[in-house]
Amino acid sequence: MFGNTAYVASRAKSRRNKLADLARMRQLIHQSPDQLTVAVSNIGYSDEINLYAGKFNGGDLVEAALTHNLESELEEIVSMCNGKVKSLVEVYTSRFEYQNAKVVLRAVMNDVDLDKVSHSILPELNQINTPWLKIIENSDELRSAVTQMRRKSFGSSLMALPEDARLSDYEDALDRHYFSVATKALSSTKPSARYLRNYLAMEIDHRNILNILEAQSVGINSEDISELLIPGGRMLPSSSFSSIAAGGKDSMMDILRSSSKLDFAEFEQLLSRSKDVRSLDPVITWFKNQEHKFMQRMSYLHPVSALPIIHYICMKVQEVADLRIIVRGRLAGLPEDVLEAHIM
Repeated sequence: MFGNTAYVASRAKSRRNKLADLARMRQLIHQSPDQLTVAVSNIGYSDEINLYAGKFNGGDLVEAALTHNLESELEEIVSMCNGKVKSLVEVYTSRFEYQNAKVVLRAVMNDVDLDKVSHSILPELNQINTPWLKIIENSDELRSAVTQMRRKSFGSSLMALPEDARLSDYEDALDRHYFSVATKALSSTKPSARYLRNYLAMEIDHRNILNILEAQSVGINSEDISELLIPGGRMLPSSSFSSIAAGGKDSMMDILRSSSKLDFAEFEQLLSRSKDVRSLDPVITWFKNQEHKFMQRMSYLHPVSALPIIHYICMKVQEVADLRIIVRGRLAGLPEDVLEAHIM
């Protein structure tokens, strides 16, 4: 049955309109840490706050509630879809399994207490997280965790790495596998598939640019930088990788300067600001805004398709990310202007 596309797209749009806007987020920033739990509960997370209130408090309570709500929302919205629309939506939502794999690997690598993970990023009361938590519990080093993931869609890519592979090697392999599989799944010439393919290409370009900038800042040589790059971008196509391997950041800047897909003057200004604050945060925030604008545009151009559904999921994920930043930041005593600069 393909006929429920209009219904699901309409539901997604309705839910998107209920998400907290920037003005509401700014109001939350001005709340005291003690007020934040109630404030977050009042914008759509009351069921999850109540669910975890008997187990956690403070930041742990809000973190667990946010994650549980997001996981349940993703599961529900995907279950509403069917046919080709569902396949397209799952191209986007499949990334969250890769993110969970990264969470598990980081927890094992850094010997993070299982309770800490189950109280926040992978809340234990949601059965979706049980297999992931068991991997953490049963692993004493990275390779052990990877072996337990061998039957996942990306398992063979992880197992193909050397026994002594680093965490970053596994994370890079996960990124490469996701974007490779996702791009191949979008071979259709239909507008919704084409727009989503272009969106993924934008994400790939942004990741590659950030990887080059980060690698250069820590002294990684140009040849090694090229190994970090993910194929599939449009601003930095695969054909440019050999040039970047030879010239590093300078070659990248030359390529981007001639690209019609990037406001190079603004990009240079952001790089200058990043240098002043010794952080790539200004560039990262700008890239995120560009991605959101593209997602919004493709959603509006094709209102009865998978795109408004994916747009809602994207904005829901961003809402949860912003709320996490606010909660963590307020509890850590960060200045309000710093928090405002990091929310979307």
